[in-house]
Amino acid sequence: MSRLDAETKRKLREMNAGELLEAIDTQDERLSISLPFEDRVRLVVDDAYSSFTHSKVTGLIRRAGLRYPNADLRRIDRLDERGLDRQLLTQLGTCSFMGRQQNVVLQGFTGSGKSYLGCAVAKRACEHRIRAHYVRMPDLEEERVAAQDRPGGSGKFLRKYAAFTLLVIDEWLLDRPTEPMRGMLLELMERRYGETSTVFCTQYLQKDWHQRLGSGVHADAIMDRIIHNTSWVETGNYNMREHAALVSA
Repeated sequence: MSRLDAETKRKLREMNAGELLEAIDTQDERLSISLPFEDRVRLVVDDAYSSFTHSKVTGLIRRAGLRYPNADLRRIDRLDERGLDRQLLTQLGTCSFMGRQQNVVLQGFTGSGKSYLGCAVAKRACEHRIRAHYVRMPDLEEERVAAQDRPGGSGKFLRKYAAFTLLVIDEWLLDRPTEPMRGMLLELMERRYGETSTVFCTQYLQKDWHQRLGSGVHADAIMDRIIHNTSWVETGNYNMREHAALVSA
């Protein structure tokens, strides 16, 4: 494909078609000159689209704030020893549960890999070009408190976290939430209910949640908006941090 003049390049950049311009500039004339015009255009568009998709996915992963950005559901170690359900992990990797607005609970002992799995699910969502976000519950509480000091901050805070198609909340109920935090969680779960999906990473069994949430009406309401449309994944008691330390020693 012949080289483009400066004015045409300027127009492409103005239209935010930088990937297309780069694909045109880098197309090998010696290999493509014998191809019909339509085939040469198709190759250029394919190359540009590949770059565009890669850039978009990379941006989604960066903005997701993953604790483990290299986490990968396809490379989970010691599945059998940990008692992990291979079929369920495969299903999570398809991200189909998000289309059904279902939740996922990753429950297990300290060091069993809950955070890694949560990040792996979020990263897989990003690879499907789904907007995902990871947050630790203590950080969520800090952000909630900080938002109260800004005009309209509480509303913006809730809108932000309600909007993610997938939200991963790590260290769920590690600390007992305060009454204001319980109120916020109820409002957040209400906004997300039936619209989005949430992954909860927690040490606590479902039977312990009500007490951790204060045993009152807020606890009833929060649990009612979570547990009825949720897949539960037991991550077991195999300590992956200890395993990683032994491997690297």
